[in-house]
Amino acid sequence: AGSAMVARALWALLAALRAGWCLLPQSGYLHPDEFFQATEVMAGDILNLQVYYPWEFLSSSPCRTVVFPLMTSGVTYWVIKSLQQLDICSSCINSYTLLVCPRLLFTIFSFILDYSIYRLAPFWEADPWKALVLLAGSYVTLVFYTRTFTNTLEGLLFALLMLLVSSRKSISSSAEPTSSPLIGVITTAGFFNRPTFLAFALMPLLYWASLIVDSQKSIKNLINHFLKLILCACFTAIVFIAADTFYFTSVSLDSLYSTNKSNLIDVIAQLHEKMVVTPLNFLNYNLNPHNLALHGSHPRVTHFTVNGVMLFGILHILAIGAGFKMLRKYVHQLVWVKSWCRGPPGLLVHSEGNPTLLLFYFVPLAFLSLFSHQEPRFLIPLILPLVLFSASPRRAVKWKHLIVMFNLLGAFLFGCLHQGGLIPCLFHLEQLIHSPASSNHPRHYTLLFAHTYMPPRSLLNIKKTDTRVEIIDMAGSGEETLCQTVEQRASNFTCSDCHVFIIIPGTVRAMITKCGVPFKNETLIFPHLSMEDPPQIPILSSGNWRSQLGLYILELSRDH
Repeated sequence: AGSAMVARALWALLAALRAGWCLLPQSGYLHPDEFFQATEVMAGDILNLQVYYPWEFLSSSPCRTVVFPLMTSGVTYWVIKSLQQLDICSSCINSYTLLVCPRLLFTIFSFILDYSIYRLAPFWEADPWKALVLLAGSYVTLVFYTRTFTNTLEGLLFALLMLLVSSRKSISSSAEPTSSPLIGVITTAGFFNRPTFLAFALMPLLYWASLIVDSQKSIKNLINHFLKLILCACFTAIVFIAADTFYFTSVSLDSLYSTNKSNLIDVIAQLHEKMVVTPLNFLNYNLNPHNLALHGSHPRVTHFTVNGVMLFGILHILAIGAGFKMLRKYVHQLVWVKSWCRGPPGLLVHSEGNPTLLLFYFVPLAFLSLFSHQEPRFLIPLILPLVLFSASPRRAVKWKHLIVMFNLLGAFLFGCLHQGGLIPCLFHLEQLIHSPASSNHPRHYTLLFAHTYMPPRSLLNIKKTDTRVEIIDMAGSGEETLCQTVEQRASNFTCSDCHVFIIIPGTVRAMITKCGVPFKNETLIFPHLSMEDPPQIPILSSGNWRSQLGLYILELSRDH
């Protein structure tokens, strides 16, 4: 009882940390997809801000459904826009609210994981509060599940699916009658969010199907369950296809009806011709090895050997060990049964942890490993079965201190350090651009970003009609290209109130110095860690270590 009370208090503290850190906000920038698959697109559509539309959301190549961005970031932006229009909040739209509001909604949604763990733990013979502490204390929950990734939604849908398929504890009792339609809806929604959701849904669906087959005495009831699932899945797909078609083609039923008033067949034919099925476009693009290579190719074992350890640490390693141990026991028992021609028909191995949970963990991991492009965030939905497996009462937690240190390091690295200067830099530039001095005397700003992640333009809070700000993303350009661009900007000031800023990590600060252009202002934002341009260890150990872990905002001088 005492340990349970301590676990509850610890979970409450970690839950408060999750919400508080979201509001602070977190400065770490994990991956451009955090912004460019949801918030950036919705900021442009709803708030009419200058943004960069990624290729997946162009009408020429629609590969991402617009439904989830509209339901999440879109709703939050519509709320703050309405509050400002009603004069309830005169300055609701700023870089802070543009960043935090969508994240706060995702943080609230992240507690679906906690609820799922609490409900699933008894079913999978896990300690509920031990599992909740493992979940809430993981930096994956604190950092990744509070960000606007499609992978985050994938993890939440996976949790709901596991909750539905585990709705009955005993095989003798019939499955929940209402679970079939909901399972169909969630599976289809997950597929439209990310087609890789099928890899996560495979084992839960097979498990659910086996429960249905075992529990239904009548073939009529069995068929009824599967028909409900298929019909609801089809209806959900129609809703997504219709929403995406109207968004990407700007088609409306009124316009179709008015142009083809006399012929309904022409209306249907035109709708079919314009129909957008984003998951099929996604699969068509990503099944091409050449396209995947453009985003980076990795060895097929990267998820097993690197990404799993990077996300889950010792829990991933222990799961691999348990998996090999169970496999060895199964093989040994199979050989023994075959040799002696006796034994139980079902091979049941007494082990520390539920073997089915290991299948829920490793089967999706194996399917995702078939693709050459492998990023750590692709695995974040697997935290649910891994935590449930690790929280089994028969599995003693011998690695408490290691788990705590690992998650502290991960939270600091990805929540604070990794590209950590870019978001504060955009906050600073937004205040500069919208300062009273700039408003009274219009100025032109050129913002040149080099060797940083792609800057989300929406955080600058610039209207599409405002032409005073020019943004140049040089990405990882070499010294010659960068210097050529900087020198050109330095020698071509077109107005007396033109300001040119260069944003560059301290690790490549010397590259700009070689360009030979003077600066009149220099701002250092700390901390900022660029893994693409990592800091030099000898310099880190010297007195100049802050420059290696900082992001510079350099203003060009007109005296060039």
